[in-house]
Amino acid sequence: MSGWRWLPLTAFVIALDQASKAWIERHFALFESVTLLPVLDVTRLHNTGAAFSFLAGAGGWQRWFFTVLAFGVSAGIVLWLRRVRARDEAWLAAGLALILGGALGNAIDRVRLGYVIDFVHVHWNDAWFPAFNVADSAITLGAIGVIIDAIVQSRRQRAGAGS
Repeated sequence: MSGWRWLPLTAFVIALDQASKAWIERHFALFESVTLLPVLDVTRLHNTGAAFSFLAGAGGWQRWFFTVLAFGVSAGIVLWLRRVRARDEAWLAAGLALILGGALGNAIDRVRLGYVIDFVHVHWNDAWFPAFNVADSAITLGAIGVIIDAIVQSRRQRAGAGS
């Protein structure tokens, strides 16, 4: 079975991401914030750049650049998933499915709105970390899954070479 078996996870990430952003749009004005924990706020922010607002002030070209990049990477991931053995490479397949869902979730925002809605805002004392969303979280967790798979595969190869 191919890694396409994990595509429902991608669909779930996209649905959860878009639903959470729609809820934030309905209930929060831009920059409105609610403290949930001493280190965690929900704050509606708009990110016209990439991760950590990279290139946010670049003049507008970045919207389409990051949109095309997201769809290109997504196409590559779909092709990669086709070749992944879902059972033997579960960490890789799940990781790629999460990355795919996150990339498409943020790309939908860029096409629909021209920016990405971020709302999870973590801070410690006066240190404020860049806000993020469900899609960003899925990309991060997916990258961790891909790294775990690389470690597992490396150990398998070393164990096989030692036999």
